[in-house]
Amino acid sequence: MGEDRTGQIAVLFVSKRTQEDDAGYAAAAEAMDALAATQPGYRGVESQRGPGGVGITISYWADEASAAAWRDHRDHAAIRSQGRARWYDWYEVIVTRVERSYQWRRA
Repeated sequence: MGEDRTGQIAVLFVSKRTQEDDAGYAAAAEAMDALAATQPGYRGVESQRGPGGVGITISYWADEASAAAWRDHRDHAAIRSQGRARWYDWYEVIVTRVERSYQWRRA
């Protein structure tokens, strides 16, 4: 928390997990978080998953080109294929530009 995200690209990944291969999923998610953080234009990520398996991950990018480069990254594409085969019942990706950004935090 703390960065003004105005103008950044936000990629919202909304998904429903299967009950399959929790350890494999956790390892892949950790690897993808680490890899994304090394990509040009990466600005951060936030993720939550509820007890019913529905979750949302929002990754932030400096511009559309860096978000698209992440989408097209070879390792990310390979993990995406595994996700479709094992880890997700469904997912939706929404790409948007942040028009306004502000934060609040209890002191």
